[in-house]
Amino acid sequence: MAIFFGTDGLRGVVGKDLSFDIAFKCGNSLSQLMDCGGKVVIGRDTRLSGSFLQSAVTAGLLAGGVNVVDVGIIPTAGVAYLTKACKFDYGIVITASHNPSEFNGIKILSSSGEKLSDKDEEAIERNFIHPLQVSGDKVGKLYHDNTLAKRYLDFLFSSASCCLNGLKIVVDASNGASFSIAPKIFKRLGATVYKTSCKSDGSKINSNCGALHPQAIAKKVLRLGADMGFAFDGDADRLIAVNERGEVVDGDMVIAALAKAFKKDDELPFDGVVGTSQTNMGIERDLENEGIKLFRADVGDKYVAAVMNKFGLMLGGEQSGHVIIKRFLPTGDGILTAITLACCCKKSKLSLSEFCHFKLYPQANINISVSDKLRVLGSEKLLGAITDAQQELAGLGRVLVRASGTEPKIRIMVEGESQSTCQKLADFLAKIALSVERESPTI
Repeated sequence: MAIFFGTDGLRGVVGKDLSFDIAFKCGNSLSQLMDCGGKVVIGRDTRLSGSFLQSAVTAGLLAGGVNVVDVGIIPTAGVAYLTKACKFDYGIVITASHNPSEFNGIKILSSSGEKLSDKDEEAIERNFIHPLQVSGDKVGKLYHDNTLAKRYLDFLFSSASCCLNGLKIVVDASNGASFSIAPKIFKRLGATVYKTSCKSDGSKINSNCGALHPQAIAKKVLRLGADMGFAFDGDADRLIAVNERGEVVDGDMVIAALAKAFKKDDELPFDGVVGTSQTNMGIERDLENEGIKLFRADVGDKYVAAVMNKFGLMLGGEQSGHVIIKRFLPTGDGILTAITLACCCKKSKLSLSEFCHFKLYPQANINISVSDKLRVLGSEKLLGAITDAQQELAGLGRVLVRASGTEPKIRIMVEGESQSTCQKLADFLAKIALSVERESPTI
């Protein structure tokens, strides 16, 4: 398993976990997977540290003889689209996605626009200890091309199956990579657009706004009488929607609703869709009633993509809002998902609350910050507590305790028929986890 890379690229607090040296090595190591003269496209979100890290990664690539095209501020999916459409060897996005502004990261995409496999990330890390510096006449060249972002905008427009005239949509870009492009595309499709947190202020990225804080957009949807609201995260690969009632529509609900619509139009291969270990059991039961099989993957959209590829499926995603619609792109695209969702509502003449209507099982979710995720998760005390919790649910629910792939946290989820029971068991597991965290590690 890769040391530096998590479930969604390389990520950390800039100046602490993520330095100029590490970013340089990442770019330089990637250059060693290409022939001299290779081409890489690179973009970023609005974070203040973005230019700093982008310069480091670019320097590493140039030193290895690779040419780099900088496309400026753009969503992750924009780089994924351009990597494949323009035949780049790799795409790179400087972003920490949904994390606070002090974080940043490096996402690497293959020539097909997909996130790298664990094996590829491990290969890059092995090259960290062997830097490459080509001779002066072979170093790479840096180009700037902000016009490529328009090509991505045109792709989004072409993906829409209808116009959105008559719809009132609130857009929350989380002051991130979609601050300009998200409002622009919905206006171009004919909707009346109300913007919130659509500034290029990287110091406020994901701060009480966007996909992690949909309550803000929910209030605005109600106040304006809008038909729906779309909240994206820092790099816009996540979508959390809000219906006309101000109710949150998470990724699970979006995936299930789209799956049923696609099946009706005979556009759901093998009548299957991919969720994760966190996908609500209520969603699974609803899909079963519609003759749709839910495949579960590990949490992390690249693992969702792997299961989709294995079974030849077209639709998959996560509760957190990553949704992959593979007939358009092989990676999650929050804006594309929002367009598809709005078009489905418009064509079906249903409100978003009617289109995404499910009876969910109650869940309790708690995130615990820890210094050593593996030690806490592997403790006999916590493992015993998990077994006790599962026994109390008596087969009528689930317990999931896992390490975050992007933060120094463990995530606890309890799902069952009673909200009070779920919360009681989640609190119990959190208490045990914190007690293990406070214990001195055994030497």
